[in-house]
Amino acid sequence: MREERSFRGISQRLARHYLSNLGGEVESDDRVVGEDWEADLSAEKVSIGRSLSLTEVTIVFEGDEESLEPLIEKFAQKAMRAGG
Repeated sequence: MREERSFRGISQRLARHYLSNLGGEVESDDRVVGEDWEADLSAEKVSIGRSLSLTEVTIVFEGDEESLEPLIEKFAQKAMRAGG
């Protein structure tokens, strides 16, 4: 299974940290590998309106469906938390 997700308002460093807390091992700045999954990360600045921009991190998750579904759900909960 392969699934691509984008998350705004978090850094690539924080995304790596979340993935390592979910059982992954950081192989490089843009790759984290777990027991039955792997994730490739990229980041870019996206414009919101005329003068505001946010970091958008895109993660391509690959692995078996049984491992990926709960991993992606847990990651999304961490990434979509309220600021503050």
